[in-house]
Parts: sequence; C-alpha cells; structure tokens
Amino acid sequence: MAPSVTIAVARLQRCTAFVCGAAIVCLASLHSAAGAELPKFTQAPIRWEQLAPLPDAVGFAGSVAGLDRGTLLVAGGANFPQGRPWDGATKTWHDRVFVLRANAKEWEELAARLPRPLGYAVSATTPYGIAVVGGNNADGVYSDAFLLRIEDNDLVTEPLPPLPLPLANAAGAMIGATLYIAGGQSAADANKIESCFLSIDLAQPADKRAWVELETWPGPPRMLATAGVQEGAFYLFGGVELSADAAGTIQRRYLKDGYRYQPQQGWRQVADMPRPVAAAPTPAPALGTSHLLIVGGDDGENASRVAELKDSHPGFPRASLAYHTVTDRWVSAEELPFSLATTPTIRDGASVIIPGGETRPGVRTNEVWRGTLTPQRAEFGLLNLSVLGVYPLIMLGIGVWCSRRSKDADGFFRGGQRIPWWAAGLSIYATMLSSITFMAIPAKAFFSNWWFIFSQISVIVLAPVIIAVYLPFFRQLNLTSAYEYLEHRFNLAVRWFGSASFIAFQIARTGIVLYLPALALSTVSSIDTTTCIVGMTLLTIVVTYFGGMEAVIWTDVAQSIILLAAAALSLAVIAWQLDGSTIDLFRAAASDGKFFPAIPVSPDFAIESVWVLVLGTFFATLISYTSNQEVVQRFMTTSDEKQAARAIWVNAWLSLPSGMLFFAVGTALYLFYQQFPERLDPGLARNDAIYPFFMVHELPPGLAGFVVAGIFAAAQPTSSLNSVATAVVTDFYQRMRPAASPKSRVRVGRAATIITGLAGMAVALTMEQFPVESLWELFLNVLGLTTGILAGLFSLGILTKRAHGTGALLGVAACIAAMWAVSEYGDVHAMMYGCLAVVVSFGAGYLFSLLLPGATKQLEGLTIHTQRSIASSPVSASLAALAAHS
Repeated sequence: MAPSVTIAVARLQRCTAFVCGAAIVCLASLHSAAGAELPKFTQAPIRWEQLAPLPDAVGFAGSVAGLDRGTLLVAGGANFPQGRPWDGATKTWHDRVFVLRANAKEWEELAARLPRPLGYAVSATTPYGIAVVGGNNADGVYSDAFLLRIEDNDLVTEPLPPLPLPLANAAGAMIGATLYIAGGQSAADANKIESCFLSIDLAQPADKRAWVELETWPGPPRMLATAGVQEGAFYLFGGVELSADAAGTIQRRYLKDGYRYQPQQGWRQVADMPRPVAAAPTPAPALGTSHLLIVGGDDGENASRVAELKDSHPGFPRASLAYHTVTDRWVSAEELPFSLATTPTIRDGASVIIPGGETRPGVRTNEVWRGTLTPQRAEFGLLNLSVLGVYPLIMLGIGVWCSRRSKDADGFFRGGQRIPWWAAGLSIYATMLSSITFMAIPAKAFFSNWWFIFSQISVIVLAPVIIAVYLPFFRQLNLTSAYEYLEHRFNLAVRWFGSASFIAFQIARTGIVLYLPALALSTVSSIDTTTCIVGMTLLTIVVTYFGGMEAVIWTDVAQSIILLAAAALSLAVIAWQLDGSTIDLFRAAASDGKFFPAIPVSPDFAIESVWVLVLGTFFATLISYTSNQEVVQRFMTTSDEKQAARAIWVNAWLSLPSGMLFFAVGTALYLFYQQFPERLDPGLARNDAIYPFFMVHELPPGLAGFVVAGIFAAAQPTSSLNSVATAVVTDFYQRMRPAASPKSRVRVGRAATIITGLAGMAVALTMEQFPVESLWELFLNVLGLTTGILAGLFSLGILTKRAHGTGALLGVAACIAAMWAVSEYGDVHAMMYGCLAVVVSFGAGYLFSLLLPGATKQLEGLTIHTQRSIASSPVSASLAALAAHS
C-alpha cells in the first residue's frame, strides 16, 4: 500500500475512533507533548499607534499611571536627566503629575505633586481612583498606599491603609474591586526580595479597608514580575530572583515560571513562558476572554554586559508573547514597534496604553503607545453562502406545504393531532435544543468541563414522572394551552398570570436565541449581526404564519437532523487534524480536568457544587417539561396519550447521546486549539463564539456553510412564535370571546405570530447594546425567574388537594418577592434560581392555602389523588402516597 494511502487510512481510523468514543471518559494524567518551536499567531492581534509624548525630553521609567473618569494620568518615575549612569549620572526620582484629558491632543502638567518623589510603585485603575501602592526613591522603600483622583481640575489624594511591609518593584492587578499585590523588593538592599501576596478590598468603606496576607505562590520569591487578570483569576509570570554567589556578589536569575491564583481555590502552576521575562509592562493586557499579552520586558540575555555595551546595547526584546489561559499554551504574538520595560499599562476600553518606560538599561523614553485589538474576521465565501442559502428555501418549502392544512384552529394550533410520535419527539428535542445548546454547550465544555451534562441525564430520569403524573392531565382535559389547567384547578387569575408569564419568557428567550448566533457569527466573520437577526426573524415569521404548528413540527425535524449532522461533521474534521492516538487525546483532556474534575460536595448554593448541579439541572428540566407551553403543545399534537408518551421517550433517549456529542465537540475544540494555539483569535470577545470561530476559520468551504446552517436552524424560534400565539388566542382572546369562530382564532393567532416575532427581534437588537458574558447563564436566570414559578403552580395543583386559587396567587407574590431579594442581596448560583422558584411558589402557595379560606372547587380529574385513570401507575401511586397528608 502506498504511504499516502496508509496515512489516509490511519487518519480515517483515528477519526472514526474519536467520533465513536468521544463521550468516553478516560482516567489518565498525561499532557500532549508541546512542539519544540513556539507557534506564532497567523495575524498580529494588536495595532499600535503613538499618542502625544510626555512633556519631558528624557522620559521616565517606573511611573505610576491610570485612568480616572476618562482622564489619563502619569506621575512620578525615575530617570537620569544629567546623562548615562555609566558616565556617573545620578538617578533622579520625580513627583510631577501629567494628565491627558479626554479628546485632548497634548499632555498637561498639573501644579499639584505626588506626596513625595516616587517610582516603581504598583498602580492600578479602580472604580475609586488610581491606586498607588509602595514604591521607592533615593531615601528608601515605602509601604504607603493611596488613591489619586482628578477633581475640579485638581489632584486629590485619599490615603489607604499602609502595606504590612515596604515594597517596590512588585506586581499588582485588580479582580473586581480587590487589588492584589505580589512579590517585590522590601529594602534598598538589592537582595531583599519577597514572596508576599496581599490583597485589599477597595469596595469596603474607608474605615473597613485592610490588607489581607494570602498564601503565596509555590515558587521562588521575585521582583519585577508581570501580573495579569483574566476571567476572575490572577496570574503571575517571570520576574527576577536574587541570590549571592560564593564571593557575596548579588546575582540575578531571570525567571520564566507562571502561576494562577483563583480566589477561594488558591494557586496552581501554569505553563512556563518560552523565555525568561522580567520588568515587562504590567499588568499584562487581557485580550478577548482568555488571552494575556506579555509586551517586551527584559530577558536577561545582556544583563551581565550592561557596563560593557553601554549605548551599544541593542535594547530590550521587541518580541511579545501571548498566553491562552484555557489551553495553557504560549504563542509568539508579534514584533513590537518599541522596546519597553519597567512601566505600567493602562486599560482603556478595547485598547491598552503604555506610557514611557525603559528602552534599554539606563535609557528612558517619553513615547506613549496605544495598542488596539484587531479581531480576525473571515470572509464567508460564495460557496458557503450558496450552501447556507439552501436552508431558508427548505424552511419556506415546509411552510408552504403545511399551509394547506393549517387553515382551521385545530390545524394551526395543534397540527390537527395527526403528527407521528417520532416527529413530535424530535420536535420536543429541537425545541429544547435551540442555539443556546448548539453553541453554548460546546463553549461550556471548551472553557470548563462536562459537569453540566447532568441537564441531559435529568431528562431521562424525569421522563417516567412526566409521562405518569403530568401528561394525563394535559391529554385527558384535551387542552390547547397548558394554562387552561390552572383555571380548572385554581381560577382565571392564576391562568392569566401563568400564560402572561410564559409569553414574557418566550419573548425574552426568542431574543436570546436570535441574538446569540448572530453575535457569534458577526464576531468571527463578515456576517452582520443586525442583518442576521432581522433575516432569521422574517424567515421564522413567514414559516410559522403560513404553516402553523404542523410546519413548526416538521421544521423542527429538519433542524434536529441538520444540528446533529453539523456537530458530528465538526467533530470528525477536528479528529482528522489532531495528532496523537485517541487514547492519548482523551488522557490529555482528562488530565486537564475537561471531563469530570473534582468539584465541592457542599451545601453552599453560591458555588458550582455537586448539589447545585444536581438540583439545578433537575428543576430546570422539571420546569421545561411540565409548565412550558412549547413542550406541552407537542403533547397535544399526537393522536392519543400513548403516542405522546412515545414522543417524550424519543426526546429523552436522544437528549443524552446528543448532549454527549455537543460536549465532545467542546472538548475536541479544546484539544485542537491546545495543539494549534496560534490559530486562535486573541481578540475573540465572547466565550460563546469559540465554536462559530472554528466553523468559519477551519472548516472546508461548503462544509462551513452547512454547519453554519445548523446555527441558523438552532436560531429559528418557530416553536416560540407558535406557542405564544396559541397562548394569546386560547388564554385571552378565546377566553374573553368564547363564541369566536375558528377562522377568527387563526387570524388572531397569525397576528400574534407577527407581533411576537417582531418583539423577539426587538429584544435581540436591544441586547446588541449590552454586553452579557454568558448567554447560557442569562438564559438560566430568565428561566428561573419566570417559568420556575409556573412549575411550582402546576406541581401545587397536581400534587395537592387543599391548595386553592387565593393561596396560589399569594404564593406567587411571595415567590416574586423572594426571588427579587435573592437576586439583589443573596449569593446564589444562577442554576439554583429555577429550583428556588419552584420550591418557594409551591411551599408558600400551599402554606397560604392552609391558613386562608378559598373557593371550593370540584377536583375530579384535576389532582393526582382524584385522577382514577393513573391510579395504577407505580410512579403516580408513590407520589400520591407521599402527598397523602395534603
């Protein structure tokens, strides 16, 4: 066999093995070996430009700097104004203060001065002013700390608690309102350096602020290190360690090790830098959501030859390094237009500003540089657009085909109850999938792990409960809207509250489902966000308007096929390109904690613990399958209850393997970009965009168009539009006008379809203006705060006999108040919102029903205790026994 054929066969075998075994969790502890040559970004991530120079001919190193309400401030620092240090010039520290106001072209020197000449302090931009901590001058090292603010064209200094020890040449950065300080030099004696790690919460009142001594990193003490913050973690890279040789001469050892500190989790070592770096501008600029940039600095290569080289010194390296915090990989970023060390960086929106600094030993500069991210956007291409263009044609064809059978109310709202069970099951699956799952779940696996797969497992666990306990009520009462049950069981007010809450939730959900893929695609390609949102909205409205529920079902079937095929093809393409055997790849992912790393088994509902995951996913599933009109409406589209039960099982058994597929895509993306870190875009502004970025940059033309069509399929909220139209017509229009003709109900339903689509589009377009870090967490928040109450109401009605309408409404009010209090003052993980809403609305509603009188209603067929046809069900019988006292 020819060598090329042998290689192709081997790759095909590895690809097949990877796809088939992608969901298997392997226990091992070996990383993939890194290549010897440092990869380099295919595109420079930063565009550099010069701002007005500082108004000093020599310039400064070791200045303090920051941004205060749009005004850039640079103060202090040190230089050699009389010449070069090797010619006998004396180092001079300064207390001068310069500001560059918003929209100003030149720097302005203030009459005000720092409290003393000062250099080599930590400075940080904070919400309370520019923090200045420690530093030194010719008289020694200081422990002072203070805030600087520009008020009424004057410099205001606010004292902070002093450090527990003097520090200069330390590294510091902000996480939220907390300033962290690491290492530094504690005395003028050159060999006195520290391994201290301190923090101060600046959000505390002035009299409560205090420095906290934290555990130190598991490495040597250092000064002139580079700090950085990304995704709520503090990073410490490189620096200088000092030690005395046999003759007592102090020697510098340039460091290249790195460490990560996560509050409440502590330190861990990360990958070493490719070369030693000390005194790089700090903090390291954060790029996108997961990169840190090391700009320049001193690698120590010529440190021992400073006196020999003098003005012939080539200057500090112009190279820059980028660190990816997720894959723990370093990349050569770009050649810089400057050589700089011992100067701070200032973040200004999407830009980073570096004022002054040291270009080579003893030589300063007055140059001020601004770097701006240049995100990578790929042209989508004619072939991809052509493939993508087939998708809306298919959807429109389905809408036209179904329109002839959706002219009456039963056909428009329930598909004439002629939908096959397998199609109804796929429709439930597609409804629960959406773009939130298709994009956010791979992103979650890429950036985190597989623990969230509990949400898929809970579908299987709850399926028999839903079939035995909840389904009979919806089918035997022959409901069109799920919220009709709430009126039968309680009263009209409860029904209207339930339906209105559902409508509000669906409009918000429609906005999220439209916005997420549009934003992600616009971030990484030439596809415009607004165009994508408007186009998908119009397509969805047209299909749903003409085809009704039957068109929704069959478009859902097509979407399910496209989504699963797109994910499987993506996984195959990734597996084809990865180096290493399947078992080695799994070992690498497992050792990096990408499957099921240890997480706390803790009753603390504020952290991502086992209990939070189990309870959160269990109740989220319960909410979706028992109180969501989108799903309940599918129960009513089949010919009978038995077929509806089969549909539920189709969805349940499809949820876990497909969920594993989507998580596997995320893990495969992690392995891919761990092996090819240079192919990542450091300017990627959203975690949720990682999968679309791979699609448009790595998939072959044509295939990329097909996979992006999967995103559009997931973003088509036909189910939301039809279910909202059903709720509007059934719960409001028909309830207030019971004599309305079937044609008028269809007419109102179609009008509601248009209005809902436009409202969802308005939400999506509004969300363009507001950054949301994780739309998955936003979705969980919306889910918990709205539909969680509904699930509590349905459970209250079905599982108890003594609950009544007044008690249920008071329980709703109590739940709204409790959820508001939790969101404002509590510290609860977003996944627990749904659980809390169900428990509080159920518990408070039942308690109020016991304490207060309520209207007596005929409960035959409305509770688990009075539903004869399900009395023989083991699940429902067990639940009835547990709730017998109610």
